[in-house]
Amino acid sequence: MSDDSPAPTTTSEQPSPSGASPEGAPDAASARPEGAGNGAGGAGEGPAQPESVQVSPGVYKRLTTGLAGFATAIVACLLLVGVIYLITPRANKELLPTIDYGSQEWALAHNGPYQAWGPQGLPAGWRATSARLTGLGEKGGPVQWHLGFIAPSGQYAALEESNEKAAEYVPRMTNSKAATGTRAVSGITWDTYFRRDKKANSLARTLPDGVSVVVTGTAGYDELAVLAAALKPLDKTGTSVVTPAPTQRS
Repeated sequence: MSDDSPAPTTTSEQPSPSGASPEGAPDAASARPEGAGNGAGGAGEGPAQPESVQVSPGVYKRLTTGLAGFATAIVACLLLVGVIYLITPRANKELLPTIDYGSQEWALAHNGPYQAWGPQGLPAGWRATSARLTGLGEKGGPVQWHLGFIAPSGQYAALEESNEKAAEYVPRMTNSKAATGTRAVSGITWDTYFRRDKKANSLARTLPDGVSVVVTGTAGYDELAVLAAALKPLDKTGTSVVTPAPTQRS
């Protein structure tokens, strides 16, 4: 009896070629993390280089000039300041306020313990700039009067008078311990003093009642003699001496 049933078919599955991935398996290359290098070549790649910044030639010069440029700028500024100083108009003499010493003169003449002396009739150009009266009304203490002037030459001259002991007062006012000579002023003999380091000239005399009168300052002896010659006794019963009018300055 013949068997009409078909012969069984056999299905043989061929093995995949070496290296091929089974169907549905992820590709090894696509499964690598993004950015990973390939083989030895990927391992040798270095870090990315920063981009260079382009600057203009002027900016580059300012950035690289350094200390030399700074020093040049400082010198230029100093030169400019010097030029401005030279061309700026300014007074050649220091301006000091003119003061009225009439009230002090009146107080010393009427209330002072001694016969006071003050300048009368000073020529034009003498300007009073300072006055100071101390010790008035203090029992037992000496009275001192200072009266400062700017002389016509622009130098300083001052009247200093006191009933303090002459041996102490005169050296202190003249800045010198010993007189250098004498000078006659309107027939009256004055001792002369000179202090070289202070450039101070002085004329001094002590009156019979013990009052010392000193004219001193940077003014020369001729101008000091003008101030000394103008000194007169102040009248206790009269009015105070009028101070010289200030000179007009242009």
